[in-house]
Amino acid sequence: MSGPSTRERSAMRVLDFLWRQGPVNRVDVVRGTSLSRATVSKLIGELQAEGLVAERRESAPPAAAGRIGRPPALLELNPEIGAVGGVDFGHSSVRVGIADLAGRLIAETGHELDVDNQAERAIGLAVSSIEALIADSDLARDRLLGVGAAISAPVLRDSGSLADAGILPGWSAISPKLELERRLGVPVQVGNDANLGALAEVRAGAARGASNVVYLMLSSGIGGGLVLDGSLFTGHSGMTGELGHVIVDPGGRVCRCGNRGCLETVAGAERLLDRLRPLHGQDVTLAAAAQLERDGDDGCRRLFGQAGQAVGRVAGTICNLVNPELVIVGGDLIVAGDTLVDGVREGLRATSIPAVLRDLRVVAATLGDRAELLGAIGLAIAEADVAAVARR
Repeated sequence: MSGPSTRERSAMRVLDFLWRQGPVNRVDVVRGTSLSRATVSKLIGELQAEGLVAERRESAPPAAAGRIGRPPALLELNPEIGAVGGVDFGHSSVRVGIADLAGRLIAETGHELDVDNQAERAIGLAVSSIEALIADSDLARDRLLGVGAAISAPVLRDSGSLADAGILPGWSAISPKLELERRLGVPVQVGNDANLGALAEVRAGAARGASNVVYLMLSSGIGGGLVLDGSLFTGHSGMTGELGHVIVDPGGRVCRCGNRGCLETVAGAERLLDRLRPLHGQDVTLAAAAQLERDGDDGCRRLFGQAGQAVGRVAGTICNLVNPELVIVGGDLIVAGDTLVDGVREGLRATSIPAVLRDLRVVAATLGDRAELLGAIGLAIAEADVAAVARR
């Protein structure tokens, strides 16, 4: 079987450049691909006719209002040529979405489930949900270019498998990456949920435009995501972010990781609810506790504030090491609002040096419970092989 023709290879080079660098002008494409001006002009015309490349013109800035002629045309990959899927495997739910290549959600759905202990069912729900969303959105199945998945456990970057079976024992025999790839037939990227939440908040949330960010995901588990110099930092093998398993009380409760006194056993959502149940009943939820706090319940206010302080004290050590400009507080506990965020600020003041605190801002996340899903979609987009569309 013969390989791709010269024209096909050149077209793939143009598509890949537009995907990584666009929107750009024609001169940028010539420079970035090392193709001739004539070749680029011809290919761009053909790719536009095929619907793979779109052209748009930016509005002229006020200073240019007196200039003659139209603003230069910019070229970009047509975001409608393909789609990606995203999955957020939370501790108690599976959330699924599909999006175009600009990251705009086309459709999403969710299911309540004990994910920690029902790995097979969680993966089955993710697959069936993606298939259903594609069908309901009238997308051609072969336009699904890839899927990203967020999971509440440390993930090895190279293999996409879970690094510590003790964190999610129900997943110890399963590789989410390989199993999703087998069932969906597309490339799958898997990442830690806190890391992907950080990615989403930097791209589209409270940290947009920031380069050095610590993201705190406070839910049943507690995770941390780092964005350093504008890039997601995952460490040597992908194991960053296990903030919840920093030991804060060596004689404390046994954690699901096997150690005693982890931050998660002090400030995790389940621990907080355990402490509220004797006063407010077995069915009390975080949302109900947050409403009680807003209505003046001193016990709930103290509980959320102390949880924030405990997290802030641990995060302060991280801030001393990486000197971020922004700390984002997100996850399920953010329903507590200012009480939680103020607690984090207080904890940071207790352990961070004044020089680090001087310009540091601490704010609430803005993407809510969509952050990890949007981060998973962003991961899939970053790894998508858009040139594959041209080969179909």
